[in-house]
Formats: sequence, structure tokens, C-alpha cells
Amino acid sequence: MQAKSVTTAVLDIAYREYGPSDGWPCILGHGFPYDVHAYTETAPIIAQAGARVLVPWLRGYGPTRFRFPSTLRSGEQAALGADLLAFMDALGIERALVGGYDWGGRAACIVSALHPERVVGLVSGNSYNIQNIARSMEPASPPEEAALWYQYLFHNERGRRALERNRAGFARQLWTMWSPTWAFDEATFARSAGSFDNPDFVDVVIHSYRHRYALVEGDPAYAGLEQRLAAQPPIRVPTIAIDGDSDGVNPGTAHHISKFENFFERRVFPDAGHNLPQERPAEWAQAVLDLRKVAAG
Repeated sequence: MQAKSVTTAVLDIAYREYGPSDGWPCILGHGFPYDVHAYTETAPIIAQAGARVLVPWLRGYGPTRFRFPSTLRSGEQAALGADLLAFMDALGIERALVGGYDWGGRAACIVSALHPERVVGLVSGNSYNIQNIARSMEPASPPEEAALWYQYLFHNERGRRALERNRAGFARQLWTMWSPTWAFDEATFARSAGSFDNPDFVDVVIHSYRHRYALVEGDPAYAGLEQRLAAQPPIRVPTIAIDGDSDGVNPGTAHHISKFENFFERRVFPDAGHNLPQERPAEWAQAVLDLRKVAAG
């Protein structure tokens, strides 16, 4: 499938589109270190139900490009949320059902929390996915800390050099650790690995994992947005939250329920890891379709 592209103030955002152009809008975001292929099987199922499914490559991935060399290659959460909103604006989409996991889920949560008038409903892998940077230095349990080894590595220059030299190798390692029950083959990995060759991938990733611990400054353009996110705003749109019971990086999000102030349902996919839509495409698609029914009343 040929990628399409739309221009925003900051990015030329590449995306894939499934279904009729006049279908009900559904925007799905991928995580790190994955890409749009996470929805290769999921998106057509949703499109068959009349949706116009849009799956953009995030900043720093695949064919998506920054428009100007002077723009900070920020991976902060506010930038991801702003990119999603700008993507909707550029395509003239007033309201959409949004969803995603990891970085893409964070963007969907941010738009849902701060711009609920633009969101029909939210399907969120890992539930409330807005970072609480003010509390980022509070330690977790030993198993949780061990799972975050890659983030701590990226905090220093050895980690930057390691990622630069072996982008695909780190991605493969994380895929394996985070989804221990997912027997992906070489062709599946190779389809996504090309997205990590984006010239801004390393800069965006490193900035993301340093900013979330308040180790580097963010882009001043998003300072106001980050201030709003620091308040940990609730999400007031209908939501289905999903966890995998074999997720190697996220221990579960049952405790997030207080952050949702509308219809809320939590689902746990058995024998699924972190890359939920690619590991369980039919179940993820069903969550989207079920949520649309809820949102329609």
C-alpha cells in the first residue's frame, strides 16, 4: 500500500489509509519501537465496518519528516499530542475515534484529555498514558525498574551511540522482551525495521526518554501544553483500555480507572504482550467497533 502524506506546520506526516474516504474517521497510533505495520491486519477489519482508518508514522519514523532543520527533534509527550491534533486539522477531521498504544496511545490520550470535543472515543493500550514527569524520579519495584533498562541506557551518550549503531538490534531485543508469547517472523520484523532508518529517529527517541525524566528541556513551542499535562487531566470521553497479560514492560493498569470520567471498560488480552494490535488484531478491531457503538449511544 502506497503511503500518503499531509503537511502540518512542523511535519510532513506520512500515513496509510484504509476504507472509504467518506467513512467515519478512526485514527490509530503506533508505539516505540514499532510502526504503521502494527495495524496491517487490524485496520482492514475496522474499514470493513465503514471506517476511514488513518495510521500515521510518528515523528522520527518511516517517511514522516520534519519540515525545517531548526526544529528541535523533540520526542516529548506534548509534541506527540500536538502532532495528532495537527494531523486531524490538516485532513479536515473535526472528530474521530482515536486509539493507540505506547507513544501512539499517549498522543491519543492527550488529545482525548485536552480536546474532548474532537474525540468520539478512545481505545488506549496501557490505559491512562499521560506521563507524570513531576514524579518520574520516584522509584518503582525491582522488577519494574529492571524492565526499564533501555530508558536508563538512553539517558547517557553510550546509549545514544548504541542506538545509532544498531537501531534494528535494539528494536528486536525489545520486541522479544516485551511480547514473549508473540512468535513474529523475520519478514514481519523487517517490514517495520525500515522505519527506524528515519534520519531523526535517534534524536527523537533519545529526547523522549530523557525529557520524561526531566533530564532535558522540551521544545518551547510545547511548554504551555506540557504545563497542562502536568496537572494530569482526566479523560472524559468513552474509553476502552487494553492490557496484555504477558506485557514485558508494563505491569498492568487496573489502578488507572480513577482518571476516566465517562464510560470506561478495561480489557485484558490473554497471552498478549505490549504490541497489542499486531499481536491480537481481531480483538483490537473489535474493541474499536464496540466503542463506536457505545459512543453512538
